[in-house]
Amino acid sequence: MTTAEAGRLGGQRSRRQLSAGSARAMVSVREARRAYRAHYLTCFWWARPDLVIRTGDVAWVADGLRKHGGRDAWRVAARLDQLLSPSA
Repeated sequence: MTTAEAGRLGGQRSRRQLSAGSARAMVSVREARRAYRAHYLTCFWWARPDLVIRTGDVAWVADGLRKHGGRDAWRVAARLDQLLSPSA
């Protein structure tokens, strides 16, 4: 495969079929992992630093951000809640 062919494939739409709920769950886990790392020292200092965040932990991360975080953490928690709501 040439570089031009590889570039053309990269610009095409993914062939993977993913439901809206599954896609939202993937995004919420990714955002929760990012928030956990970013706010570890202020909100999650008592937990393991290498904790693997999974789908069931997203609400826990949002709750920790609201309880112990500042304004930025509250915004991230609101975004996580939005991703978790079924009507989103």
